[in-house]
Amino acid sequence: MGAADVVPGVSGGTIAFITGVYDTLLESIRRINPKLITVIRKQGIKAALTYINLKFLLCLFGGIFLSIITLAKLVSWLLVAHPIPLWSFFFGLILVSVFHILKQIQHRKITQLAGFIAGILLAYSITILQPLHLEPTSLNIMLAGAVAICAMILPGISGSFILLLIGMYTPILSAVKSFQISPILTFLSGCVLGLLCFSHLLSWMLKHYRDLTLVTLTGLMVGTLPKIWPWKETLTWRINSHGEQVPLLQQNLMPAEYERLTTQPSQLLLAILMMLAAIGLVLMLEKTAKKKY
Repeated sequence: MGAADVVPGVSGGTIAFITGVYDTLLESIRRINPKLITVIRKQGIKAALTYINLKFLLCLFGGIFLSIITLAKLVSWLLVAHPIPLWSFFFGLILVSVFHILKQIQHRKITQLAGFIAGILLAYSITILQPLHLEPTSLNIMLAGAVAICAMILPGISGSFILLLIGMYTPILSAVKSFQISPILTFLSGCVLGLLCFSHLLSWMLKHYRDLTLVTLTGLMVGTLPKIWPWKETLTWRINSHGEQVPLLQQNLMPAEYERLTTQPSQLLLAILMMLAAIGLVLMLEKTAKKKY
């Protein structure tokens, strides 16, 4: 999940779904509420820690944080040096994840099509929004954390991409790479606030309208596929906070058209291999997910 969350356009929530820990994650977070005080009073701290599944949360978020710290520099380098293989891997990952989640729908109804289409339209509309340029103040960093974490636990919507849209991706990634404690803690506090609020809503939806919610979440994943298409032509550029020129608006191209317009190799064979590797990884994780977490 941490590795996926570093890449704009890829959601850590998708990985949680693939590995089968999504429901456990939401339910564990949902239980961190005022009722926890009652559990502590009546049954003690040990029972309360068991109630919120603290061991699971520590393992999961510890892994996410460790992955973000260790992979931030690598992913940043891959996005610049080898974008096509990297995007191809995540494209295959999300593509096969769509079918993985659809298999979990127990009762298929024609009315669910509306949720599927709504999910696609919402995700696609987010991918074509013009990026903002917020100043990295403490308040903006906290708000960015709250908004991004909500997207981060939704399959299909990338928390990193939300950060990119509001102009906070580069400041946050730079803070992580250079171990700036203050902005990291501010961002994490916003993440905790957003996570505690949003998890209740999503957990309730999955409990009462599971099939419709899964269909809508699948639509969100499909809607983001154009964003992570490997072959793109940059139409306009912008200057980031470090004075570097980075893409602003891009359009998708077919591999042959990409070679013709950019005079760069399409790396089609490597891209296909990376997509197949992602599919193989999902199939392997699917078997692992049959274990009880």
